[in-house]
Amino acid sequence: MLKNRLNRLPALLLGAQIALIITGGAVRLTKSGLGCPTWPECAKGSYLPSEHQSEPLINIWIEFANRMLTFVLAALAIVTFGWVLKTGRKNLRLLAFLQILGIFGQAVLGGITVLTKLNPAAVASHLLLSIALIYGAVVLNERSRDYPKASPLTHAGVLLVRAVFSLTLLVIVVGTVVTGTGPHAGDQAAPRYNFDIRVVTWLHADLVIALCGAILALYLLLKLAPISSSPESRADHLKLVKTFIILVLIQGGIGYLQYFTGVPIILVGLHLLGLCLVWLTACKLLVRTSSKRDAKLA
Repeated sequence: MLKNRLNRLPALLLGAQIALIITGGAVRLTKSGLGCPTWPECAKGSYLPSEHQSEPLINIWIEFANRMLTFVLAALAIVTFGWVLKTGRKNLRLLAFLQILGIFGQAVLGGITVLTKLNPAAVASHLLLSIALIYGAVVLNERSRDYPKASPLTHAGVLLVRAVFSLTLLVIVVGTVVTGTGPHAGDQAAPRYNFDIRVVTWLHADLVIALCGAILALYLLLKLAPISSSPESRADHLKLVKTFIILVLIQGGIGYLQYFTGVPIILVGLHLLGLCLVWLTACKLLVRTSSKRDAKLA
């Protein structure tokens, strides 16, 4: 029973990485980014919220809770690394250790973000490191479940999957520029990029359209091209690609809706959740399309 529960550690770590992005978004959307205006302390002379702080109480505790989640995440990563060592799975050791290093890096970037008064480049770096850690957690979780298995795709199909993955990452990176230009900075006094919001938003939308075209091409390739692997493998990939298509369409719809409705907080929050789900699916697709040889070399 305990062994089965420990097997879920990589999945729990993945879920916690996603939760950190969601709570970080809550910090930004509620203008709580400087609820704890110093780092590593929350207030001058105190690691805990202080009654003498001038910031609104709700903002203080939202920011402080997000900081505390980092400690929970670090503890979970350490326990997962210990579990990996105990299992003797050499192909999981580096992945698990990098999670610990990445979380330490998140703490440092979090400090830089606060000390630079929520500079948009620092905020974007904070998010993009989480994106990298989610990818690592997906690989860790998938390999612990003995993926990748036989892929139903030819070499051209594998290249198409990599293009889809790269486009997804590019959409996210440009999305951080849109966020750094837009109204939800995390604090009233936070600096913003001096870009034309319409131009960066249109570029972001154009990349989403390109991603939709690439994922549709991948779906048709899976559906129509002859394969040498098992029908179960084809079905597994088709299900994942269908999920990806649905998520990207929903995410794109939310993006257009928030653009034409003045970027309301609730839609921005849903868009952030959609980002996590789209990225999670793209990572799974890439891992499950990799060959056994690729996995050994990684």
